[in-house]
Amino acid sequence: MDLKKYIRNIPDFPKKGIIFRDITTLIKDDRAFSYVIDTFHERYRTERIKLVAGIESRGFIFGGALAYALGVGFVPIRKKGKLPAETISETYSLEYGTDTLEIHKDAIQKGDRVLLVDDLIATGGSLLAASNLIEKLGGEIVEVAVVIELVDLGGRDKIAPRKLFSLVQFEGA
Repeated sequence: MDLKKYIRNIPDFPKKGIIFRDITTLIKDDRAFSYVIDTFHERYRTERIKLVAGIESRGFIFGGALAYALGVGFVPIRKKGKLPAETISETYSLEYGTDTLEIHKDAIQKGDRVLLVDDLIATGGSLLAASNLIEKLGGEIVEVAVVIELVDLGGRDKIAPRKLFSLVQFEGA
């Protein structure tokens, strides 16, 4: 299936010169959304995944559905101040400033095999921060899975040596 047909391109959002890759058109289509989850499921069904972790907020959509399909638990990685129990945090750089992600301290146990999922990788900052959180808790990242990879922005290199799997690649911003 050509998933690019289901991803809406919005020029100059959130600022001039950026093409926003909108997945809302993909997730509203039953065949396209099912294809994404089925493809991820087929790739990871024999990998002895213990948990799927997803980054707020679009990572919750794909990660939650995939965790269900794999028959494993789901761990939310959220923006600062959104989780109710004791957390650890990781701050990462954005184009203009920083942001912080958090995870519950008891979300992952040492040796847990974790699949990290998000909708998109651009520069890789949020996925690197999420990976660091998982590893600080003793989790082993089996792979990082995304629907969209913006190849020219170098996110794959930033999260190395962790493996990255992407379903769709776009050149340019």
